[in-house]
Amino acid sequence: MKRSRPPSRPRTRSRSRSLHVRALVALAVLAASVAIALTLPVRLGLDLRGGTQIVLETRSTETTEADREATDRTVEVLRGRIDALGVAEPTIVRSGENRVVVELPGVQDPKRAADVLGRTAQLTVHPVLGAAESATDAGDGERVVPDESGQYLRLTDAALTGQDVKGADARFDQQSGAGWHVTVDFEDAGSDRWARVTGEAACHPAGDAQRRVAIVLDNKIISSPQVDPSVACGAGITGGSTQITGSFDDAEARELALLVKGGALPVPVETIEQRTIGATLGDEAISAGAWAAVVGTALTALFIVAVYRLMGALATVALLCYGLISYAALAAVGATLTLPGLAGFVLSIGMAVDANVLVFERAREEQAARTRPSTRSALTAGFRSAFSAIADSNITTLIAAALLFFLASGPVKGFGVTLGIGVLASMVSALVITRVLAEFAAGRPAVLRRPRVTGISSTGPVRDALLRRDPFLMRRPRRWLAASTAVLVVAGAGILVRGLDFGIEFTGGRLVEYSTATRVDPDRARDALADAGFPRAVVQSSGDSGLTVRTEELTDAEAATVTRTVADVGGGAERIRDELIGPSLGEELRRDALIALGLALAAQLAYLAARFRLLFGTAAVGALAHDVVVLVGVFAWLGKPVDGVFLAALLTVIGYSVNDSVVLFDRVRELLGRERRTPFDRLTNDAILQTLPRTVNTGMGAVLILASLAVLADGSLTDFALALLIGVAVGTYSSVFTASPLAIALHGRAAGSRSGRSGEPGKNGKRVPAGRTERQEVP
Repeated sequence: MKRSRPPSRPRTRSRSRSLHVRALVALAVLAASVAIALTLPVRLGLDLRGGTQIVLETRSTETTEADREATDRTVEVLRGRIDALGVAEPTIVRSGENRVVVELPGVQDPKRAADVLGRTAQLTVHPVLGAAESATDAGDGERVVPDESGQYLRLTDAALTGQDVKGADARFDQQSGAGWHVTVDFEDAGSDRWARVTGEAACHPAGDAQRRVAIVLDNKIISSPQVDPSVACGAGITGGSTQITGSFDDAEARELALLVKGGALPVPVETIEQRTIGATLGDEAISAGAWAAVVGTALTALFIVAVYRLMGALATVALLCYGLISYAALAAVGATLTLPGLAGFVLSIGMAVDANVLVFERAREEQAARTRPSTRSALTAGFRSAFSAIADSNITTLIAAALLFFLASGPVKGFGVTLGIGVLASMVSALVITRVLAEFAAGRPAVLRRPRVTGISSTGPVRDALLRRDPFLMRRPRRWLAASTAVLVVAGAGILVRGLDFGIEFTGGRLVEYSTATRVDPDRARDALADAGFPRAVVQSSGDSGLTVRTEELTDAEAATVTRTVADVGGGAERIRDELIGPSLGEELRRDALIALGLALAAQLAYLAARFRLLFGTAAVGALAHDVVVLVGVFAWLGKPVDGVFLAALLTVIGYSVNDSVVLFDRVRELLGRERRTPFDRLTNDAILQTLPRTVNTGMGAVLILASLAVLADGSLTDFALALLIGVAVGTYSSVFTASPLAIALHGRAAGSRSGRSGEPGKNGKRVPAGRTERQEVP
């Protein structure tokens, strides 16, 4: 009898074609990453490299006094200008009553930066009364200013100011060939004023000076265009925008746009001094952090290889590719890398293990169920089954990253950039590179003959133990909620009883600058000050033989101790500046960060409610709030500082907590679709047991890196690693024993409100108390 052709061959061809496409995409991404990494260096932050320090002094005017309040407002405007300049992770603090210290990492043109920061940028729009013969030819209530060509114009009082401006952008007009111009958009009230000014100018004949409108920046006319003849008298230009034209190149147009958009300084500023400063962290701290990163990454790789054998080795290769892609992306977008950012980058390598673990555990389930005839088929099914959990967890994180980037500023905005890059790179690593390597290896004859070498042919010790015991962890969910509430109360008590020890970034402190007899190694000064009782002092080299010490507020006796310590290591020291400084994380930055964080949580809740159910979204956000309070409370009890490094750790923990809950609820949703007659608490318990191997293995990957940082690193990185270790432990606990019981309790309440009864019917018509169910067999 003639045998027919196996029907699986077309599917095999399709699978092979898909593998080739993914391989080409992976090669293209890696080639581009290598090219960027070799040609574009990553900018290093103030803590790793140092940078340029500019000291500005505010000046009083006839109408405004340069007091502390005006200087604080100046700091916020300067922060916006620096963000627009593309300088990430700067340090901006008020020093004394009327000075501002700006530290810029890796600035290529410090003179231009000082010029831009020092511009008052007072923008006004004036109707033109006519031409003038000289600068003194001005009537009452008028001013005479030369236009772009040098002709004097008589101007009335300003009809619009910078407060009427909503935004400004530099654009290039390719169609008309007019070159670069700046488009200015006005607020609603400003739009009406602009229409009125241009409508009045349009009533004068073409060529008349009164048909012009003067745009003045810092008492200088930068553009005075005539209103177009098509504009009718009294109608004016509507739409609320205008163009500033001139002989601009791209740099001048962008600089003008950022000055107009950033707003005017409340008072003028003058550059007092400009110098080069050293890194805030010493060579020893940087070296210790680098070694901790190497050791932690190596331990994580060994762990993955030990658990998943060949597939683990291939995942490790993919993770190295992930590191390359992330580095290239950071270089391409011009992000600034600080030491906490570097630690977060290394941690994200451990977190990127999660997607690979999800796939491999799914493949193990397929093999255990014996529904797949080969390792390659099990892998394909594993990637397909794990995709929704990977996508949902990463999308929720991307939502938070996008909102932090667009709404926050300063280091919080920089964290959003790093977080978004890490998430996108991890998806490419797991879903493209790992899949190409794994499917290629699984199809080799040597691997087909020895399936155990793949590491996914068996279920693994954690899953085996769970299958043997089949514990019903969610038998009494209210007990778990009571335990979580008790932990929450204890942690919250730490915040109320001990209070939070805010760092210099939040509270401000004291800045003392010394001139030493001999050049001092900042590392020696840091160690000496730590021994003297000032472990949080920030020490930087300044100029040839200068040293800057930034601490919390000091008493006179403590200040004398600091001076004596610096003099001992420097062979004598003269104090040349001693001023109180304001917080570098100012009130506006903190408010923006809280708003961005609140909106990010609301957006994540909305996404989870739409993608899953409102019940799951509420439980996930509730567990996240639990993790945040516990982490902050533990730091309060330990007396650890709450500073910028802790803020980065807290944001990382929030992302980790949401990911854990999303993976669990994704499995609950899947089981709900298959086992509709199974009680919700039993079904949630099954989801916990099925995802627990992934939770353990992912947590171990993160813990190995964090433990290395905590043991081998130094200074602030130790607190960073400690915060993340606490966060990983609490996040792992809460996803199982807080989010799940909360979901069961909410489900029971919703079911009770629908039925109007206190319990659900059990077997043989028996009533079961709310929150508890009898064990039922799934048909």
